[in-house]
Amino acid sequence: MSEKLSIVLTGNPENVETTIKNLSNEPLAEEIFLISNQESNGKGYKTILSSKPFSTDTMKKIAGAVKTDYFVFILKETDFYAGQFCFERFLSVAKETEAGIFYSDFYDIKNNETVAHPVIDYQLGSVRDDFDFGDAVLIKTSLFREAAENLNEEYDYAGWYAVRLAISREARLFHLPEFLYTMVETDTRKSGEKQFDYVDPKNRSVQIEMEKALTEHLKQIGAYLKPEYDEIKFENDFPVEASVIIPVKNRAKTIGDAITSVLKQKTDFNFNIIVVDNYSDDGTTEVIKGFTTVDPRVIHIIPERKDLGIGGCWNVGLFDPRCGKFAVQLDSDDVYADETTLSRIVETFYKEKSAAVIGSYKLTDFNLNEIPPGVIDHREWTPENGMNNALRINGLGAPRAFYTKILREIKVPNISYGEDYAVGLAISRNYKIARIYEPIYFCRRWEGNSDSALSQEKINRNNFYKDKIRTIEILARIKKNREK
Repeated sequence: MSEKLSIVLTGNPENVETTIKNLSNEPLAEEIFLISNQESNGKGYKTILSSKPFSTDTMKKIAGAVKTDYFVFILKETDFYAGQFCFERFLSVAKETEAGIFYSDFYDIKNNETVAHPVIDYQLGSVRDDFDFGDAVLIKTSLFREAAENLNEEYDYAGWYAVRLAISREARLFHLPEFLYTMVETDTRKSGEKQFDYVDPKNRSVQIEMEKALTEHLKQIGAYLKPEYDEIKFENDFPVEASVIIPVKNRAKTIGDAITSVLKQKTDFNFNIIVVDNYSDDGTTEVIKGFTTVDPRVIHIIPERKDLGIGGCWNVGLFDPRCGKFAVQLDSDDVYADETTLSRIVETFYKEKSAAVIGSYKLTDFNLNEIPPGVIDHREWTPENGMNNALRINGLGAPRAFYTKILREIKVPNISYGEDYAVGLAISRNYKIARIYEPIYFCRRWEGNSDSALSQEKINRNNFYKDKIRTIEILARIKKNREK
């Protein structure tokens, strides 16, 4: 194949010296462009001067610089090693599939060990700004140029995100499950340590831009919803005002703390605790029974079914006749921050007339000592645009509480990851979600957390499921708008 490619990468020259040397030997590499804040046209490359590699301005500079029909965009500042006939494969499959963006699986070098890094297929709901394409993508230049030139918003951070969303409206984004290159991975933290990066307060300005970019994309595809909420009228035919639902399996070490934090709540209404014990065999069952003998508010349920995930256990508690007007979440690892948590949640329901209330939480270690990044208030979600922005973020926060009547209509998916997010999206399609931005919940991070150190395959399964939920929601919203 004689067609040539341009290659665009980011970073300071001294940090990508190895990559530039490797790419210079690639037979398909016609020109190499380095996005850098240092003016330096070194040997084998040209500089695109920019201090913000993913800004609107940089996207337009790339569009003006690249002359080949396709170019490779290397998204991280690290060492890149092309596999056998890597770029030939990139180009041939992209042309055969008419892909606007092509990407593949790859290898990571972590701590001097080479490990496989598979990624997932792109779908309609893959609208997260942190969707994992890997570290290199092939892009059809004409589509990139059109998208970049039509960017009306001056983004500092969301330029690339807005461009790839625009390309997805015009052409397919194609994933080839072949390991075509190798990159050096410099972030070797476990999954449980990385998952809160995007909600770090220092990234707030980034999140605002990403929200603007997604909102424009939803408008373009007919999935944007105006903030017009269905009215909520609370009914009173419930045995208690609120029920705290705790699904649990094998948490003998923490379930007692969770239940105790609920029993300490000071309220002017009646409440109970529904603990759905999913066949624990480590002593958890005995701990729960110890509470039921001294406090009738603690309800212990062992489901008849043995095929339930966390969502299925939620349904057991939700549809129990003892469930209250408001169903409030508490994970078996965690505790409420103080004795006012439940009252604040119920008060917010009435004040905001919402179908759901979501609070904020503080990350702690097992002994409740605060750990970085501290308070997670999910301010990347905004009340003005929450019906739409919920599609971009990867979670809505905790603790979550729902008007039981509405949640019984929607029902919780019988899964153990993303079930809360699926419910939140479904509610946000029609109803108002209220927020409490002060921490009312302690989320304990310890080695027993189910998400403390996930494999790449498990991360991919989780992300693919959430993207699938987003796909369903986007299709439902397009349908809703069409039927108005």
